[in-house]
Amino acid sequence: MATYKLDPMHAEVHFKVKHLMITNVTGSFQKFDATMESEAADFSDAAISFTADVNSISTNMEQRDEHLKSDDFFSAAKFPVLSFTSTGITKTGDDAFTLTGNLTIRDVTNPVSLNVTYGGTMTDFYGQTKVGFELNGKISRKDFGLTWNGVTEAGGIVVSDEVRLAMEIQMIKQ
Repeated sequence: MATYKLDPMHAEVHFKVKHLMITNVTGSFQKFDATMESEAADFSDAAISFTADVNSISTNMEQRDEHLKSDDFFSAAKFPVLSFTSTGITKTGDDAFTLTGNLTIRDVTNPVSLNVTYGGTMTDFYGQTKVGFELNGKISRKDFGLTWNGVTEAGGIVVSDEVRLAMEIQMIKQ
């Protein structure tokens, strides 16, 4: 069984939410960690765990970030970590997988599916074996208790329910 740890210098975790249903607001988590265990060379048996520090959320606007950390959304003071633990992985193509698992935000855990693309394996300048993955998916923020919303004077929705996730993850074989 091989164990892989996150290479934080070469990883990004982003999300996008529609604002006023006309444009996207993009955010990210600056502090996160992941571990993967796999025996199969093609990662078809991978078991993955991931955590993100909710207080590291960034949308490039401090006022919005503070609102996201408040009880209206993530309630970071009470629930400082969001987590994902895989429950299965299915190979869907040469370098494509569907990763299923349990995502916990606040005190709510729900099953989610993510599309995974294996980017390849390479040995770096220091002799470390690194593997790369791109992950994408969608969740309903309301399913996790992030129900705050506003309505404009004209009756428009301020923040969409659907949140799109996009991650670039590089792992180091231990």
